[in-house]
Order: sequence, then structure tokens, then C-alpha cells
Amino acid sequence: MKQYFSIGALLIDYRHDRDLSQLDLSSLINVDIRTIQRWEKDITLIKPDKEKEIAEATLLPYQLIRNLNAAVPIPTYYDFRIRKYALTELNNDLPDARWLTDRVKEFSKRIRTIELKTDIEVLRKDLLLQKNNEEPISRNLLSRAIDMLPELNLIITDDFGNYSGHCITLPLSLEAYKLLKNREMSDKDINVSHLANYKTMDKPIFFNYDITADCNANVFYLAHQYLSFFKGLTAPYEYCSHTMRYDSYKINEQLGLQLLWENPIQRDGLGLEYHPRFYAGNFNSYFAQQ
Repeated sequence: MKQYFSIGALLIDYRHDRDLSQLDLSSLINVDIRTIQRWEKDITLIKPDKEKEIAEATLLPYQLIRNLNAAVPIPTYYDFRIRKYALTELNNDLPDARWLTDRVKEFSKRIRTIELKTDIEVLRKDLLLQKNNEEPISRNLLSRAIDMLPELNLIITDDFGNYSGHCITLPLSLEAYKLLKNREMSDKDINVSHLANYKTMDKPIFFNYDITADCNANVFYLAHQYLSFFKGLTAPYEYCSHTMRYDSYKINEQLGLQLLWENPIQRDGLGLEYHPRFYAGNFNSYFAQQ
């Protein structure tokens, strides 16, 4: 992660990361180009009532913007690749399953089920980045998944109610799981017909479509609530995930999942590497260690 000491430096790096001109950014957040120039030179600060709008338009964490947009900024680390912030180097480490064991009773009231009407726009923006600008999950598919599995289709917000992350999970039919497992279908091919009522299946199958958050603390809270659902299941189940982010591999393996296949390392439009891998299994061995 890079440590930022001003809002101007953050905005300059944001433009470079997204390959935007000052004019592009001014159009994106609805200000004139001279305002962008003043912000980037740290001549003026962003007005407080504009911070939330900028966070929603850019998907930069609201807390990150607040920390840096001050007369006396709070130095904050941020990584554009994994899109996480941290206040100290001690919080920069990748997620670790031991967090969940050591702090087993900690939950967050900032987590709720996805509300499609109000959340779809920010989810689509975030998923476009997560999925290398491929068309993300359809509205109909997400709507049906929320109805069938509200416990695992979640939004986490910050203390001010702003979007900070999500997880999306699909209850799959056995046929759909086999297609994914055998690489005969990708996650972008999943449609409503591939979903199944997990409560009526002898061995339910859960596909983690995506899970992300803007800092490790919020990753912890999402993962903690996520795993609590599986700990409460009495029937056997299968869990699977097609992941591309390098910071998710370690925790998948610590949780007891098995790597079934991987594709060659690829690069996205910004030249950053991503590593497609497919994991499957359950969390029984992890729970047994608690």
C-alpha cells in the first residue's frame, strides 16, 4: 500500500489508475476542471457535502476521502489494486483466517441484506472493477439469489451509512456446479435457471460470486457473518468460489478449501495481474480447529 498525506495526491493517482484526464474526472464528479486543478494542488479542500458524491462516483472509500480532505489530514494507506485502505502498516496485511478464530464473538451492525432498488448501481460499478470490466451479474439473477438466500447476499456500510463492501452468493443446482467445476461454464454464464432452493437439497451448493470490502476490518465482519451461516448448517454442503484476486487465495486455503483448477495468469486493462482459480469444499476442518 502507498501512504497518502493529502487529497490532491490521492486524486492524481486515482486519475492515473483509471487513465482519466482532469477533464474526465471533472465530468465524472460534476465539477469544473479548475476545481480539480485546485484540489490536486491542495490549494482548496473538497466541500464536506461533496465527499459522499465523490465516493459514490469513484468508489474510493468514503472514510479515505474524509481522512485526507482536512486541514490536518490523517495519513492513510491505500492500494488501488485491491482497493483497500488502512491507517497503519500493521493493518496492511492480507486477510487471515486466524482473525475469525481469535475474535469469534465480534459482529457488526453495519451489515444488512442487499436491497436491490437502492444498492444495484453501486454494486454494478464495483463488480465491473472486480470482474475486469466484464458485464456483471444480471439484475434478475441477483434479485432471485437475494430472495432465496438473504443471509449471504450482504452489504456492509461505514459508520456514516456509505457503501463499504458486499458479498454475493448463489445457491446452485448440482448441474450448474458440475459445469463450473468442469470448466464447461463460467460465472458470467450463470442464469436464474441454474439456481436451486438449498433448503430442499440433500447437499446444498453455495457459489461465492464475489466478496469484497474497502478495508480488512470490513472484510473480517463480512467473513465472520458469512461463516456463521455455514457453522449453523446441520446438513452436508458444498461451497465453491471462482476467485481472481491474489489476496483471497491464502484465506481460502486456511479455511480448508481445495484448489480444483487454475487458469494461466492474465492481465486486466490496467496491466495488473489476476489469477483465475476455482476452489471447492467446506469449512468443517476449520470449524473443528476453533
